[in-house]
Amino acid sequence: MTKLVLTFISLITSTAMMGHIYIKTPIKMLALGDSYTIGESVAETERWPVQLLAHFCSQGVACEAPTIIATTGWCTDNLKAAIEKANLKPEYNLVTLLIGVNNFYQGKSAESYQSEFEALLQTALVLAGGNKDQVIVLSIPDYGFTPFGKKDQPRITAGIDSFNRINKSVTTKMSITYVDITDISRNGLAEPDLVAEDGLHPSAK
Repeated sequence: MTKLVLTFISLITSTAMMGHIYIKTPIKMLALGDSYTIGESVAETERWPVQLLAHFCSQGVACEAPTIIATTGWCTDNLKAAIEKANLKPEYNLVTLLIGVNNFYQGKSAESYQSEFEALLQTALVLAGGNKDQVIVLSIPDYGFTPFGKKDQPRITAGIDSFNRINKSVTTKMSITYVDITDISRNGLAEPDLVAEDGLHPSAK
């Protein structure tokens, strides 16, 4: 078993990707989220957690198949219930959390999102064995820059920014790595191949 340092800056070309985690191999990953994590409208091999581990495997890093708890349409309360039902053990050395777009889309309050997100992040930390160096939070993509959302882009962008301020604040307070993918998602209209065929979710690219 070797120790691996993952630096998230070269995987996607954005200065906002800076951050690092320290984990032991083999990588045992748990990915928590919603449609963005389960890969709505892309093949199973094109889900981002699967692509990430495939990248590491191609570099000779030992990886197990990821455990993904995510479903399209889930809000924070749905994810919490699913985690409880799964009865997971704290045996993961890479845990990721990306949740909140449906809280905004369904008109749920920012206050409830903050408290529920913080509870989920605490749970993610427990499932990572209490090791903050093994947990990553990803920001919510901006679906205002997709064919589905472009007519309402200013309102969507303002809402996504508001919810991302919340999840970033909670993550920073807990000294956990935060990866900002929102700016990248805002290339969706200028670069249509970044959007899946459904006109809403990210493509495999």
